[in-house]
Amino acid sequence: MELRQLEYFVAVAEELGLRRAAERLETAEEAVGRQIDRLEGELGLRLFDRGKPPRHVRLTAAGERLLPEARAALAAAERVRETAAGIVGGTEGLVRLGTSRAFADRVYRALGALAERRPRLRVRLERAPQEGRLAAVRSGTFDAALVRTVCRAEGVALYPVWTEPLLAALPAGHPLAALDEPHPAQLAPLPLRLAPRETNPALHDLVTSAVPDWTPGPPFTTLQATLDALAAAAEPSWTVFHPAGALPRDRRLVVRPLKAPRVPVSLAVRPDRLTPAVRALLEALTATAEPPRGLAGHPGAVPPVPAPRTAGAASG
Repeated sequence: MELRQLEYFVAVAEELGLRRAAERLETAEEAVGRQIDRLEGELGLRLFDRGKPPRHVRLTAAGERLLPEARAALAAAERVRETAAGIVGGTEGLVRLGTSRAFADRVYRALGALAERRPRLRVRLERAPQEGRLAAVRSGTFDAALVRTVCRAEGVALYPVWTEPLLAALPAGHPLAALDEPHPAQLAPLPLRLAPRETNPALHDLVTSAVPDWTPGPPFTTLQATLDALAAAAEPSWTVFHPAGALPRDRRLVVRPLKAPRVPVSLAVRPDRLTPAVRALLEALTATAEPPRGLAGHPGAVPPVPAPRTAGAASG
């Protein structure tokens, strides 16, 4: 059974004649008759009673029962075509986006804007570690993924979407705590509790490049444990970390964005998979409005600089 046969069946049923159905379908009357005969043969049912002359027909009881089902099947096929056209055009479909909690504010604002412009386009958020997100993009499990600090990655194209500052935590009573945006060079003499390279190579390399004469401090364990130790220590020190969720509210500490370096955040996509839907998501991410001044309500924090409207892919 073919959709064309159902289309001919519905046309004949509605026009009550082969000739008028053929005119509606812009085909030969004989072709309509042949398709009706084939459909009846495949279903094992008579759908029409032929009159005199045979081009005049009326539905049988079986034909009346099957007519709404045929109409529903044709309507469903038309919805499939319309949905496929929407996916091709990027107005609907599903984008599987790899992300993390650290990007939640930006992502939700971008999805809100995207929903206003393309309400039938869905984005499903998939949380995974950064290397897992990149691997999922390469394998096709994710359509795209947000990654931080990555400049090159094998098998993916990287589209810059925004930059963000590193955050420094230091004792509230230290003179440098009065600066809204300390420069890493100003903090270099103060002992730094830095995450070891084997734990976070991207962050470690970024910080040591920005502060080549940094002073090693007590060991970094976890972020929360390090912040607790920093707040309680008799000797002042500092630590640095990426923005991620709520900032510490310990009054013994002050959190400030560093003046430099800016950390790039990119959308990773397979080079052959920048579909219209993914491109629409990319545009929404790059166009997200900046958050209010002061990250998470902390005075002195500076929002990321605006990302370009059109992002270019880095080779990867």
